[in-house]
Amino acid sequence: MSGLRIFLIDDHNLFRSGVKALLARQSDLQVVGEAADALEGLKRAAELKPDVVLLDLNMPGISGREAVQMLAEEVPGARVLMLTVSEDADDLVETLRAGAHGYLLKNIDADFLVDAIRRAARGEAVMSPQMTSKLVQGLQRGAREVSEVDDRDRISPREREILALLARGGSTKEIARDLKLAESTVKIHVQNILRKLKLTSRVQAAVYAVERGIADKGE
Repeated sequence: MSGLRIFLIDDHNLFRSGVKALLARQSDLQVVGEAADALEGLKRAAELKPDVVLLDLNMPGISGREAVQMLAEEVPGARVLMLTVSEDADDLVETLRAGAHGYLLKNIDADFLVDAIRRAARGEAVMSPQMTSKLVQGLQRGAREVSEVDDRDRISPREREILALLARGGSTKEIARDLKLAESTVKIHVQNILRKLKLTSRVQAAVYAVERGIADKGE
């Protein structure tokens, strides 16, 4: 009844069993359902309304990106974490742009996965460490040309600072410490950034910042 509600979508039964066993040892995490394919997962997740969905990228049927987009429509309150073996930068960028809140490789250790689920539920972006540089490379490769004036017109200088720190993976607590602000103030700024830029998550804000070089302009 208490704790975060987790839903698993992965076509490998043994892997799902392992993840369930791991999460069962956490008093604040509860696996409320699972599915072996994305379409069944979408249907069941819409019924169960979990807090976090762990989604495999490569499964029969619809693609991981399509599944992320459909989950965003069918279960808008859920945070979607990709859990995959793919280290491809294009897969990473595509799923984050589609609305995933994180990208984790299946070779991460148990503690990292548990912490990532909790952080994602709080709205933080989570990613396997080795994928950070690939995210930057993938975004820079497909970056769109956007003028500095356009950015300045839409967000304030303080919001640009926070956006740059978001792009570097900063948590609310870390950003508050770096800028000597209250955590509640940082949260308000982040919400304003998302509203002004018409984005839906901190991950998409980070993608926006890297694409436009904002992440390179901060301290």
